[in-house]
Amino acid sequence: MLTIIIFILILSLLVFVHEVGHFVVARKFGVKAEEFGLGFPPRGFGFYKNTEGKWKFVFGSKEVRDAADTVYSVNLIPLGGFVKIKGENGDSDDPDSFMNKKIWQRASILAAGVTMNMVLAAALLSVGFMIGLPQALDGVNKKAEISDKNIQIIEVLPDSPAARSGFKFGDTILSVDNNEFTDNSELQDFVNGKVNQELEYKVKRGEGEKTFKVTPEIMEATGKGGIGIAIAETGTVKYPWYMAIWEGIKATIILTWLIMAALYELLKNLILGNGVTADIAGPVGIATMTGQAARMGLIYLIQFTALLSINLAIVNFLPIPALDGGRILFLVIEKIKRRPVRRELEALLHNVGFILLMALVVLVTFRDVMKLGDKFKMIWERLIG
Repeated sequence: MLTIIIFILILSLLVFVHEVGHFVVARKFGVKAEEFGLGFPPRGFGFYKNTEGKWKFVFGSKEVRDAADTVYSVNLIPLGGFVKIKGENGDSDDPDSFMNKKIWQRASILAAGVTMNMVLAAALLSVGFMIGLPQALDGVNKKAEISDKNIQIIEVLPDSPAARSGFKFGDTILSVDNNEFTDNSELQDFVNGKVNQELEYKVKRGEGEKTFKVTPEIMEATGKGGIGIAIAETGTVKYPWYMAIWEGIKATIILTWLIMAALYELLKNLILGNGVTADIAGPVGIATMTGQAARMGLIYLIQFTALLSINLAIVNFLPIPALDGGRILFLVIEKIKRRPVRRELEALLHNVGFILLMALVVLVTFRDVMKLGDKFKMIWERLIG
């Protein structure tokens, strides 16, 4: 239940910040936001300034006819928020409507949600670096304060001694034959000198510890003794606040690039018929990972939320109908053709895009449920029991 609550709070934060971006930029360009709500409709209550300049309250989903400006509402479905921008669907050509603005202004309004998600990620990572953020130590600024140094597995080669013994990505190596290491080269030299001798590895996985017995062998790639893992020195990295802000921005840019590169490889493999090599998670899978991050501690939850915010920004900017990127694509076509795409056709394409996206969400969610199996059953029984 705690996992579900935390997941809803994080999702609400990401969606609300996204909608704030649309709202602020629309107002900046003189576009009326007819309603800005916390949560999704139906409306619980709201307040607004009427045509006489007086503030009024409205309860329930009653239609507001005398609002001079935005109706600010609190809604009954506690998921993020929404903004209703005048003329966004092409139903108004008034001076204060979306459709009456220049193409670059409309594109800016649409892109503002994605921008705010990137800003949120940078802010979260900046706060993380002020507190102390776990990361690989390669290339870390010399002025950083480093604590809790570890050696972590970042790759397990297939058909290697490590893979056969049960090592996994993310395992932290605590000791090898009761010897503790915090330096990669020292551990590698030790293992290289123990070829064909059984070693006992103690690793930390999640909140528990595991012990594996594995025999190093000469690895073809390096010509040295090893068990078939790639390792990295990790630790908790902390910066002074004035450096943490820049490091948070820099980390956001790097993560964005890496996620975009991974998405490109995923799409390329799908187009070429090579299948999906990456593991894709839907709402259930993300909720499960949220719970895992929460159990690891606040700093891991901050890091995970920042990563989700970047993912949301990138996906929402894809040129797919029903997404912000798809709407911007229609503006680009309008700029090239010097006239807007027929509203009926654009609406149809957005609806089709939305249906396909929902079908994908359902498919991935079903896959998550099948994969998680007993965990999902336990959560469901707690909810209805």
